[in-house]
Amino acid sequence: MSDEPLILWFRRDLRLADQPMLAAAVATGRPLLPVFILDPETDAIGAAPKWRLGLAVAAFAEALAGIGLRLVLRRGPALAALRELVAETGAGGVWWSRAYDPASVARDSGIKAALQAEGRAARSFPGHLMHEPCDVATGQGGFYRVFTPYWNAVLQRAVPAPEPAPKVAQGLKVWPTSDSLDDWHLGAGMNRGAAVVARYQVVGEAAARARLHRFLSGPVQGYAERRDFPGVPGCSGLSENLTYGEIGVREVWHAGLRARDEGKAGAEAFLRQLAWRDFSYHLIHHTPEIVSRNWKPGWDRFPWRGDNGDAESWRRGMTGEPFVDAAMREMYVTGRMHNRARMIAASYLTKHLLTDWRVGLDWFAECLTDWDPAANAMGWQWVAGSGPDAAPFFRIFNPAGQAVRFDADTAYRRRFLAELAPGPEAMSFFDAVPRSWRLYADAAYPLPLVDLAEGRARALAALAEGKT
Repeated sequence: MSDEPLILWFRRDLRLADQPMLAAAVATGRPLLPVFILDPETDAIGAAPKWRLGLAVAAFAEALAGIGLRLVLRRGPALAALRELVAETGAGGVWWSRAYDPASVARDSGIKAALQAEGRAARSFPGHLMHEPCDVATGQGGFYRVFTPYWNAVLQRAVPAPEPAPKVAQGLKVWPTSDSLDDWHLGAGMNRGAAVVARYQVVGEAAARARLHRFLSGPVQGYAERRDFPGVPGCSGLSENLTYGEIGVREVWHAGLRARDEGKAGAEAFLRQLAWRDFSYHLIHHTPEIVSRNWKPGWDRFPWRGDNGDAESWRRGMTGEPFVDAAMREMYVTGRMHNRARMIAASYLTKHLLTDWRVGLDWFAECLTDWDPAANAMGWQWVAGSGPDAAPFFRIFNPAGQAVRFDADTAYRRRFLAELAPGPEAMSFFDAVPRSWRLYADAAYPLPLVDLAEGRARALAALAEGKT
């Protein structure tokens, strides 16, 4: 057993429980140095997720202090920051939990190779997913391209039980210097929107666990039926917390299993959504091009429009289609968007407005506090028709028809459209968006950008032209 410190490099795993890396590190009895690094890859994420990440880091620092550790903050290229900490502390190894998006994989692979070449122990751990992407394979040894067979396969696999949070850990006798989180200004890109969106954030491990408990104590019963209705509180809201690792997915899975075994009707549908999250990372691991290119190469011939004026109206929640605009405004007010509403907004942009899905993908990455690189990419390509297991392009959501079906009482649209009902939440949209948009509550609601029937016909004509 060595008394050399271990550096624990935290990224999107900001919790104490269900944390394989931390549990293994505490078990060594060695001094532990937790670190969070604002490296170029992290600094490049969008305004809303970066701001929300700052809240998660602050909460995690408090949690670590409760077991005797300090979270050291450093800024700069991760390898350089880790080397500096090794030199300052005499650390004998660097550990981290795995990430699977292409930028993280490239960074982590290079760091592991460099540290090992220097004789340092560099070790990565699972923890972000229920199943490692390379561990789930078809009978022929390949990867799954369709969700249902993947779901059937993982149902046969055990999910490891989550580790409890350590009660105490050994820190360093002398701690290295740390940056100040405030000095990083992670919320700068949010401008005045931060004050609005902050009201809707549920931050930290304890809050995430309480959110899970509330969901499984009641709403899960009707989850299968209510999850598609954005005007009712039918979902767990945990996407925000899973994004930053404030709660472990294995803990959520096992809690969902218990709910299912207790006979709660919606638990199976909830577990299925957790598996969809793993499936998105299964795909991003095996086909990393999904984040930036058409997953189906035939779609490279499709006559997508690049960014355009109609897309800007879509961004501003001013398309003249109430369901679409309510969805976009929900994002600016709360930082999130209901999943059904995401599908409607994405379908409208890519089909009625014939705009490249990457325009929408980039905007969601800028504005969602629960932004997840794998889910975002798979979701946009699923709606557009260019991705794995995708809805066919000719499945064009009609926003008006969807509103009748999923928002019959107009509760969702009235909640976020001040032009329909000038309530506090709807009005706060105008306080959240950039002043440069010059949007005011007393302005007239815009006319629709395109007739829905004409937009559908144009999309189908483009499909024939693209011969996808």
